[in-house]
Amino acid sequence: MTDSVSPALVARAATLREELEAASHAYYVLDAPTRSDAEYDRLFRELQQLEAEHPTLRTADSPTQRVGAPPQSQFAKHTHRVPMLSLGNAFDDDELRAWEERILRVIGEDVHASGYVAELKIDGAAISLTYRDGVLETGATRGNGLIGEDVTPNLRTLRDIPLRVRGDDVPPLMEVRGEVYYPFSAFERMNEERVRRGEPVFANPRNAAAGSLRQLDPGITATRPLRFFCYAATTPDRPLGLTTQWEVLEALERWGFSVAPARRRCATIDEVAAWAYEVEHTLRAELDFAIDGGVVKVDRLRLQEELGVVGGREPRWAIARKFAPDVLETRLLDIQVNVGRTGSLNPFAMLEPVEIGGATVKLATLHNFDLIATKDLRVGDVVQVKRAGDVIPQVIGPVPERRTGDERAVSAPDVCPSCGTTVRRDEDAIAIYCPNVACPGRRLEALAHFVSGDAMDIRGLSYARLAQFVEAGLVSDAADIFSLTTDQLTSLERFAEKSAQNLVDAIAAARTQPLSRVLNALGIRHVGAIAAQLLARHFGTMPRLVEAAIQGPEEIAAIRGIGPVIAESVVEFFQGESARALIDRLAARGLTMEEPKPASQGGTLAGLAIVLTGSLPTLSRGEATERIEAAGGRVTSSVSKNTAFVVAGEAPGSKIERARTLGVAVIDEAELLMRLDGAAGAAGAAGAEPSVAATPAE
Repeated sequence: MTDSVSPALVARAATLREELEAASHAYYVLDAPTRSDAEYDRLFRELQQLEAEHPTLRTADSPTQRVGAPPQSQFAKHTHRVPMLSLGNAFDDDELRAWEERILRVIGEDVHASGYVAELKIDGAAISLTYRDGVLETGATRGNGLIGEDVTPNLRTLRDIPLRVRGDDVPPLMEVRGEVYYPFSAFERMNEERVRRGEPVFANPRNAAAGSLRQLDPGITATRPLRFFCYAATTPDRPLGLTTQWEVLEALERWGFSVAPARRRCATIDEVAAWAYEVEHTLRAELDFAIDGGVVKVDRLRLQEELGVVGGREPRWAIARKFAPDVLETRLLDIQVNVGRTGSLNPFAMLEPVEIGGATVKLATLHNFDLIATKDLRVGDVVQVKRAGDVIPQVIGPVPERRTGDERAVSAPDVCPSCGTTVRRDEDAIAIYCPNVACPGRRLEALAHFVSGDAMDIRGLSYARLAQFVEAGLVSDAADIFSLTTDQLTSLERFAEKSAQNLVDAIAAARTQPLSRVLNALGIRHVGAIAAQLLARHFGTMPRLVEAAIQGPEEIAAIRGIGPVIAESVVEFFQGESARALIDRLAARGLTMEEPKPASQGGTLAGLAIVLTGSLPTLSRGEATERIEAAGGRVTSSVSKNTAFVVAGEAPGSKIERARTLGVAVIDEAELLMRLDGAAGAAGAAGAEPSVAATPAE
């Protein structure tokens, strides 16, 4: 350090490094942000400026060094101090028990006193990280287990890989082993973005992770949403100072590393088998990353050393408990199209039946025709199919080397396959859609949305009931619902007189639903509950909105929160003859289609902007919105720095991440109800922290 740098600047740089690393650890490892993006960026820029003015302040563990290394011409070789071994496999419980029998022959009953640690086997790219005096020195790929490639600049870009290890008990020289992976959600978003840019998509998360680590330009790696889990630590020159694998995992977390969830300490091999069953048949479907099994390890490190290695390549003390594959090959028999409720044309694959993860898969989603073209999928192809999250089957891509020449390319249709109307495509949008509101292909989905809880909220009208009415010729569009009589209903199967009367009464009550619910129910493209409320408040009545739409998008686009895309969609909808005919028929059947005047601006949530995400336990989206507005609050569709708090239910989506990034409070439905009732009104109005920070598990 030169004399030109004052002790105050040295101390400030050290403080900035510590605060930025702590904020990064809280966000990426603990999933509990402590600073907003703006505050993090301010501190980061201050540190950058200090280091630019005084280069001697720049250290290897500075957060500014995560990105910025120049592109490389090639990767240097790296010899692992401790070999990265392969694992033997057990494909069922019998093979797992046979592995234990082999261990018993070597160390006897000591294994029962030790027990086991069961961990998820992440399907990613294996890496080794070398830390000297707590600072990241080298990061390398596994390679052949003895020699890998030095990809340190690329690994520095991963925010959940510490540049400096936390804690006072860190060994002076340590290698940490783990897997770099792509979360499913981030992988799908990245592929969608690549389609929009006209770039080829990645086939699967594992290959994408490995390829991202081998980019010669670290700046490219930095743009990829890679994550990291670690599972081991070794010290080549001295004992680790821990006695069990469980203690190793706890120490890794204490030192600031991400360790995979769902690990378990098991006393017996039967407990291991039970854990494996639970993970394979229940937990696996809930994970946002790929696993292909579990790893079972003898817990005591002394026994691991005694058991040693088999054949120089496999540790005798660990084994992979493999699960049934969730990616298999089958043949793409055809590509067909389903018309959604807003008219979107959604292609799907018809497959030669294949069993994946215990379920027979015959159909799979294909998302859109741009993705089909980018992946070069052809009818007749052998394709890789995955049950994403073990639930929704998806076609990953073709296997080109299996092609025979008889495969047939598929292009997007020019007309709707259901009604023959010429399809349209929004500018800058991927999806194509049928603009015909009366299209038979979208009828059932549109009717189901029309009567749903966030729309007209007609209780007792299930999807099956609607299908029954359509098949019987009683309902062809939404207006027909309001003409149903008890005599018509009782003539159908499974309809008693009381249930028929209850449904007719529910339909009658829906005639007075406010305009905002009617607009949401109509299924106008891009118009959800929030946009419907904004439109309803501005125009007040359906005739006023229709008149404005006929004139053009100008007045609609000028409404705060609407914008040109929604405005054009509203205009297109109401300028269509079939849509206006439907509105006339709804009015003739007694629907008022008026928006009540907004409540006074007082109330427990007065002036607060609130975001709803996920499915709430008891309130529908519409009910929650109405109650928030009655209390003086305003429901918005996106999280910003002006958001007071986010109300999260099940499957909350990306809005949770945005809220955490901005430091916006996240509460659950119970807390919302307390605030609505005034129990937490004062705290809410003042922007205080919620009494329940209920963030759903992700």
